[in-house]
Amino acid sequence: MTAWIGDNRGVKNLCLAVTGASGSVYAVEMLRMLAVDERVEHVDLVVSESALRVFAEEMGISGRTGLVEKVVGSACERIQVHAHNDIGANIASGSYPSDGMIVLPCSMGTLAGISAGLAANLIQRAADVALKERRPLILCVRETPFNRIHLRNMTVAAEAGATIFPAIPTLYNRPQDTGEMARSFVQRVLGFVGLKQAGAYEWGKNS
Repeated sequence: MTAWIGDNRGVKNLCLAVTGASGSVYAVEMLRMLAVDERVEHVDLVVSESALRVFAEEMGISGRTGLVEKVVGSACERIQVHAHNDIGANIASGSYPSDGMIVLPCSMGTLAGISAGLAANLIQRAADVALKERRPLILCVRETPFNRIHLRNMTVAAEAGATIFPAIPTLYNRPQDTGEMARSFVQRVLGFVGLKQAGAYEWGKNS
């Protein structure tokens, strides 16, 4: 893992991938935080076709066109959207200076493709690049219960250098609704990659 994990010095270029697992509220909260975090100069966003369906079903946000504007509330120049099948995009190459990648939520199908090194679409390819270039890869897996295939794939991905960061909300901070639960989780993920968020819950300070 690169040195910036956990050191709070910020991230210049970050890749965010959203797959078709349930939990689009997590992706929405992360996009909103990244859109206003001036420490982040550029975000490469990849949303799968399945993720778009989940966005519509869970958040009432439909269509790929204008997705960032619908989520954030306005256009955001620092967020570059890539087509899921564009394997020629900048993040598909190790020569592109990305500081790391977060897959949130990460479906079991995406996990399987990453752990097998398939690189069958842009999300899998970008994740493969992160691993081969020794860059941080955070997989926020979303499924329950885990079967043995899921567990083996997580082990393989972790052994290859990925961090398995399950989308499990915290309860000790007494969240009042699902939005607050999602924000707290996203704050933990961003804090882990060196982007500590103002107002994030800290045990001993907020308790």
